[in-house]
Amino acid sequence: MKPQGERTDSCPRCHSRPRGLWVMQPRGPASDVLSFWQLSHWRVLLLIGLVFACTVQGRNNGPLDLDLELEPQHRQQPTHGTWTHWGSWSACSSTCGDGVSFRIRRCIRLPGEEPCQAEARQYRICEQKACPAGTVPFRAMQCALYNSRPILGGQAQYQWVPFHGAANLCDLNCLAMGHNFYYSFGRVLDGTPCSPASPELCISGRCLRAGCDGVLGSEARADACGVCGGRNESCVFVQEAFRVAVPTSGFFGYRNVTQISAGARQIRVIDNSRNYLALMKANQHYVLNGEWAVDQPGAFEAAGTQWHYTRTANGHETLEAAGPTSDDLFVMVLCQEEDLSIDYQYWGPRKQTLHRAQGEAHALRQPQAREVEAQHPEEPADFPEATAATRHFAKAEEVAKEAPQVTPAPLRTPTAPGPCGKCDPPRGKSQRLHHYCNSDFVFRARILSKRYVGSETRYDVQVQQTYRNRYPLRSREYLWVPNTCDCPHLLERREYLLMTRNHVNFEQTLNRLLLQRGGYARPWSPREDLLLRDAALRCQPGPPA
Repeated sequence: MKPQGERTDSCPRCHSRPRGLWVMQPRGPASDVLSFWQLSHWRVLLLIGLVFACTVQGRNNGPLDLDLELEPQHRQQPTHGTWTHWGSWSACSSTCGDGVSFRIRRCIRLPGEEPCQAEARQYRICEQKACPAGTVPFRAMQCALYNSRPILGGQAQYQWVPFHGAANLCDLNCLAMGHNFYYSFGRVLDGTPCSPASPELCISGRCLRAGCDGVLGSEARADACGVCGGRNESCVFVQEAFRVAVPTSGFFGYRNVTQISAGARQIRVIDNSRNYLALMKANQHYVLNGEWAVDQPGAFEAAGTQWHYTRTANGHETLEAAGPTSDDLFVMVLCQEEDLSIDYQYWGPRKQTLHRAQGEAHALRQPQAREVEAQHPEEPADFPEATAATRHFAKAEEVAKEAPQVTPAPLRTPTAPGPCGKCDPPRGKSQRLHHYCNSDFVFRARILSKRYVGSETRYDVQVQQTYRNRYPLRSREYLWVPNTCDCPHLLERREYLLMTRNHVNFEQTLNRLLLQRGGYARPWSPREDLLLRDAALRCQPGPPA
């Protein structure tokens, strides 16, 4: 076969190829296309194989097209700049009352970093001394700056006072005196109250409330314990119901309900009966409904906090306080009817509240260490506790009751009355008043049992009614008499009116009720009750002399 075209040995563009074809390469671009189609079959197959291999490799390692933008597998998050430390607080914006101070910080950004997040300026409330009477409010002072100045290019001049009915509370809206229009002079200065009764302040045209840390706009909040940002871990919630059925024979007077430790918050006491709630300090001074006098409902100050006392038409009462209390307080009830139905709740400091709730042994009820008493089978059941412990410790009380008991030593015969001398109990109005005013505890009690311990006599008594007590008594107490002469003479199963002192020895190891020889101990009667009320009015309030 001969190739097309002329074939001469002297043709400079004619080439010899082994086992191939003679190809005449025309001049120009068309010759390149023609030469491609005239290649041998194996070269075409080799070219197709290379293209296929490159395609597979491109799919595994990424696209070969350089015009397409490479998509990274993990996009890197943009970084933000870093804040410097806060600067110092500025001076307060007000010289009296509430104002604001601020501090700033700067954002340090490297090339390619985003702006810092959060605010560069922080405001807090600064409390100054109270403004003197007649001081012009801050917003009124700003309105007064535009007095006698023309507005909107007019010639009229006005006197301006604050206007609080506009939509935006942080605009300086001022009312023209004697006219029915107001004008907005722009924003108020930072630190201006949003409204007269609002705790919020205007900052950069926004009403912001301060958190418990004092910073405006802060989300920090105090927990029920009063700890800023806390989680109610430093206090416990006490919620109890005081239910007592008073004997039909009569029980009229003051009775202890519970003790509220210092530092208590969110106190709420509700009396659902027709009795009267009373509040007493630790020094035995009543701050509400004391000395047989019922106060009018209203607000009053006690133990460093404000209390709100309400009484409905049907006699139901409510006593509330936000706290915290600065002193221990005792919630009492002045009984006027048989049924007692009182509910109370509060948040108390964990240590003091748990210690009071776990205290099995009362400070005034201390038997000798060498004795463990067994319950007398004929003794009546305990009167319901006046100071109810939190129900969280009921299990601890059950464990204490299951403890083994030791049989008490037999009662010994008292000393012969001869060496004791004559026992002459006090009588008369003057003696009654003297003992009442100089006693730590005046109460009506039932004698349950008697025991001679060394040179003293110990009575187990059931408290029926309290008239005067430095500290609230429990329903069961020990009463000590410093002799074994039965003086004063007290019979078991009988009720007496007792006037005792709080005895603490020098070593501070004993704290007990002590009825001294010659102390006031007379059988209780309605007449004694009436005479004792008269003594209460004549005795000065406060601790005994």
